Amino acid sequence: MKKSFVWGARTYVMGILNLTPDSFSGDGLLNTSNPVQAAKEQARKYIGDGADMLDLGAESSRPGATSISVEEELERLMPILIAVREEHPGVVLSVDTNKPEVAEEALKQGADWINDIWGLKRDPLLAQVVVKYNASMILMHNRQEFGKVEKSNQLGGRYVDTHYQDMVDEVKVELLASVQLALKAGITQEHIILDPGIGFGKSVEQNLELIRRLDEIKALGYPLLIGPSRKSFIGYTLNLPPDQRLEGTAAAVAISISRGADIVRVHDVKEMVRVARMADAIVRPK
Repeated sequence: MKKSFVWGARTYVMGILNLTPDSFSGDGLLNTSNPVQAAKEQARKYIGDGADMLDLGAESSRPGATSISVEEELERLMPILIAVREEHPGVVLSVDTNKPEVAEEALKQGADWINDIWGLKRDPLLAQVVVKYNASMILMHNRQEFGKVEKSNQLGGRYVDTHYQDMVDEVKVELLASVQLALKAGITQEHIILDPGIGFGKSVEQNLELIRRLDEIKALGYPLLIGPSRKSFIGYTLNLPPDQRLEGTAAAVAISISRGADIVRVHDVKEMVRVARMADAIVRPK
């Protein structure tokens, strides 16, 4: 029996299963000797620590990352998806992909959600696959193609020269354009979740502003996912590498919850479950 979600009742925590060799956060499971076993162990730990859903991604989306083929993405993803689904039949599994062929295979093998970092603007055919399987979809705002990436060996990549007239208003307009693509394809409103795209084509200052004004995105009327975990805007703010960004992530998660986030997508599940529970006790009293 899959979990059902009552948006607004509490914050839900999504654990990240990173199925890449080149993750910015250093947690890529393909670097292990047995990726399937490592993924099963991480999934087990995340669920034990209180994760409500897991997000599996086989293609890196870090600043400056290069795309991989459908075949390579499937080769990385499918053995792990099948193994995790078999062991955890009741947990909601999200697959981070923008390729219809990958989504089709993932949903066929038991995935529940598709998480598209391009909000259907890279390949609108993805929506038809989601409709076919009656799945839910995360639509993210993304301006990666409009910014220049500046890299630091310690802090990672960040976007610079990303120009907006009013950043939050433009994010809202572009998210609603993704929503219209989804609705036109037949995805129902109750199957849509929005993600404002922290770190995707936005400068450090713009990411901070986006969290500060997250309630304006929430006002669009859809469940809201936020993914600040270990990202470079935290690193550049605190001058810390990815493995030292726990407290910065916790602050970003807590503020996001206070501004209306429904789901937080994180690497450090145990700690962020505690942050979410404490934040909920303050902002969502029973």
